[in-house]
Amino acid sequence: MAKVKGAVEVNTEMCKGCNLCVVACPTGVLSLNKNVNVKGYNFSYMENPEACIGCSSCADVCPDACITVYRVKL
Repeated sequence: MAKVKGAVEVNTEMCKGCNLCVVACPTGVLSLNKNVNVKGYNFSYMENPEACIGCSSCADVCPDACITVYRVKL
């Protein structure tokens, strides 16, 4: 089975910091940033990018569809 490396892209201006993606991530990749976006919300970001497996759990639970997941086979 090929190993998969993933990457998460978050639209930081749309993110409202609901934390659902952080909880849904099975490998602990995402976290809420201490900085805020223009709306005043702490947005999610890839705190641990090397652990991303591209499973798309974060994108599936995002209520605002502001997460895009990319996968690359290694």
